[in-house]
Amino acid sequence: MEPPDARPDPDALLRRVTAEEERARRAKLKLYFGFAPGVGKTYAMLEVAQRLRAEGVDVVVGCVETHGRAETAALAAGLPALPRLTVPYRGTTLEELDLEAALARRPAVLLLDELAHTNAPGLRHKKRWQDLLDLLAAGIEVHTTLNVQHVESLNDVIAQVTGVRVRETVPDHVLDRADEIELVDLPPEELLLRLREGKVYVPEQAARATQNFFQRGKLLALRELALRRTAERVEADVRAYREEHSIQATWASAERILVCVSPSPTSARLVRGAYRMASGLRAHWVAAYVDVLGTPLAGRTDRERLEGHLHLAESLGAEIVRLAGSKVSTALLEYARQHHVTRLVIGKPTHPRLRDRLRGSLLDEVVRGSGDIDVHVISGDESATPPPAAALPPRAPLRGASYASAVALVAAATVIGIVARSVFADADTAMIYLFVITVAGAWLGRGPSLVAAALAVAAFDFFFVPPFHTFAVSDARHLLTFAVMFAVGVATSALAARLRRQERAATSREARTGALYALSRELGAAVDAHGVALAAAHHAAAAFGGGAAVLLLGEGSELRTVAPRSHTVLGPDELAVARWALEHGEPAGAGADTLPGARIRCLPLVSSGVPLGVLALSAPEHGALAPADRDFVEAFLRQVCLALERARLAEEAKAAALKARTEEMRSSLLSAVSHDLRTPLAVITGAAAVLGDDETALSATDRAELVGTIGDEARRLERLVGNLLDMTRLEAGVAPKREWVPLEELVGSALGRLERELEGRTITTELAADLPLLPIDPVSFEQVFVNLLDNAAKHTPTASPIELAASFAGGVATIEVRDRGAGVPPEARERLFEKFYRGPGASGAGSGLGLAICRAVVEAHGGTLEAENRPGGGAVFRVRLPIVGEPPGVDPEAPLVESARQPSEVAP
Repeated sequence: MEPPDARPDPDALLRRVTAEEERARRAKLKLYFGFAPGVGKTYAMLEVAQRLRAEGVDVVVGCVETHGRAETAALAAGLPALPRLTVPYRGTTLEELDLEAALARRPAVLLLDELAHTNAPGLRHKKRWQDLLDLLAAGIEVHTTLNVQHVESLNDVIAQVTGVRVRETVPDHVLDRADEIELVDLPPEELLLRLREGKVYVPEQAARATQNFFQRGKLLALRELALRRTAERVEADVRAYREEHSIQATWASAERILVCVSPSPTSARLVRGAYRMASGLRAHWVAAYVDVLGTPLAGRTDRERLEGHLHLAESLGAEIVRLAGSKVSTALLEYARQHHVTRLVIGKPTHPRLRDRLRGSLLDEVVRGSGDIDVHVISGDESATPPPAAALPPRAPLRGASYASAVALVAAATVIGIVARSVFADADTAMIYLFVITVAGAWLGRGPSLVAAALAVAAFDFFFVPPFHTFAVSDARHLLTFAVMFAVGVATSALAARLRRQERAATSREARTGALYALSRELGAAVDAHGVALAAAHHAAAAFGGGAAVLLLGEGSELRTVAPRSHTVLGPDELAVARWALEHGEPAGAGADTLPGARIRCLPLVSSGVPLGVLALSAPEHGALAPADRDFVEAFLRQVCLALERARLAEEAKAAALKARTEEMRSSLLSAVSHDLRTPLAVITGAAAVLGDDETALSATDRAELVGTIGDEARRLERLVGNLLDMTRLEAGVAPKREWVPLEELVGSALGRLERELEGRTITTELAADLPLLPIDPVSFEQVFVNLLDNAAKHTPTASPIELAASFAGGVATIEVRDRGAGVPPEARERLFEKFYRGPGASGAGSGLGLAICRAVVEAHGGTLEAENRPGGGAVFRVRLPIVGEPPGVDPEAPLVESARQPSEVAP
């Protein structure tokens, strides 16, 4: 029972209100869950629907499958139903849910049978559960049915039990979305009887079912799976209810066992006893260790023994928890209540009773504070080695200065007391000594504080308590003063030591947090696995001391040392340890169970079950890791694994994108080339066939036209093949073969090649008189002009003019091809130069390679090609080509025409 004055947690109250508002806002989903067909899921759903309809609720049947069962059909007959959508499929007609009609009808409750059903091709969704999500999103409450064999997460288990791989499955998140799950159960014997009576399937189907799926053993296993899945959901609902209502009392709705583990050798028996108890009850169990704040640090032996006990518990299936608190009993009981533990297992005390009277009994505190939790006390192994004496924390070497300071403080207090004896009373002098003891405890440590307390008591007795200058005490009341002074010294030193340990722990936690933050920041900046490995090795060496190296799994299962430290040399033995850790997914080397004699410790880097590499650390001098260090290592490894996984996924995404682009380019190339090759070849073949037909009487005009057509299509085919070859050569990185060529020759040659395409157009050329020879590849650059002029002809009206202008300034030749067409859309200004892209309004066939080849050729010559719109309409394609070098000299006696027509090669 909750305490009467308990106040609700504001955060829990806010979560509860938010959850209630969310539930009230969203549409409700009720799921009727069974372990096999025929248990009565549809019948139960229809019974509830009839009751709701009697209460005035708008219930509509969206899709209900009766499978010829008369009782089910009779129960559904009185409910309004949506007309089924008929879909022709492979010579038959399928009836499906009409989702659009359901969304338009918007009933209060819609009945949707067989949630795992696969819809017929051509509908909005492939699966019926996707229709369900649309209905819920529209605010329609849905009642549906599902068998356990259709749950996605149980698919492998179902296949093992039944020998049948179920193809129609429903994702688990759909089940988690259900507001209510009603288990419809039936004993397997009664289900088999219903099957024989023909109440599940028709006789032919029933006979086949009894030979395969409907066998008693398989039905029992399916029933267990359905019960367990329902129980998991109920447990989650109970947990959510307790959290929403801040209920701390233990509800023994499910067994949960907690065993307390310590460095004592007897803890091994506790772990085994808790395991046997959990196995018998089939309960979840937890092994917990409590690190008491302010206590001396455990020695190496105790630390290794504790890790052994926790490893034993983990190997037996326990969840490992490390707690921290001022008292063991308080930490255990707080965890037990927060996690609904029903049984708590602790060891029987073996120490003297006097210790419990002086320091308190753990067993008594746990039993008295357990409340509804059952406490099991198990004795340790009698044959086990007795627990060693409590290890003291590692002490620093005795510091003479601290003890000297303590003596000096007491001496100074004594001098002050003697000098001011006439002013100070004995109580004042005692306060001075207490102040000195406190200062020594706070600043000098436990030893100097105890020395100061003992000297202060002695000095106060010797100098200030009658009879003076002796240690005799005439008044027994001073004994209490001496005891208080010494007790204050002891208490102060203990508190100061606890504060220093807590300060060291806080500093250590801060350092670990800072290290993880720095690691995550550097890992976030790394763009590939190599960068991640470098960052991980650097921070591992800084965080754990010594050397560190990261070995990544390369091609052919080879381990490559990506980020070695100069003082970490990995020989064959160390690489063998790393290989074992990678292959088995477990730590190996120093401090591990496998190959503990190695000089390195290898920690596998595994993400989502995929081995990524190994983190190799130099073996620490102190052997086993402390619990806090182990947690830090696990957090460190998680960060590195996530970063490596991110880098791996990024590489896979890049490769997939490249593959997709390659496939898209391949498809575009095949489509364009196949069309553009097939069209001229078909024309050439047809024209040649007509010319070769002796029986066909052709006039001279017709024959000339056919010959011309063959020539046109052959030239078109030649340009296409030339474009493909040019693009292949450019993408292969073949450097252009430059020569000094006059521009007018290239322009004239290009216009000659396009005489038919440009027929009827006015072509204007404006070439500057000071235009020098151009250092270009004449063949490829001629193709640039052919493609630019051909592009202008295809994208402008027939008979519209085309202009070609060239100028020279500042060592750069500028060549423009202008037209008066529709211009270039702003969004297509850069896409025009992509391969296989054809701009809007293109006339005639084309592959979309022309402009891409133009830009590639120009850029190969160190120039630029851009497109923009002209004032008054039209487009201009501008080539800027830098003139590098000087053209060769010309013989003055040679004819000018011949010198202009004979290009010279550019000097290298």
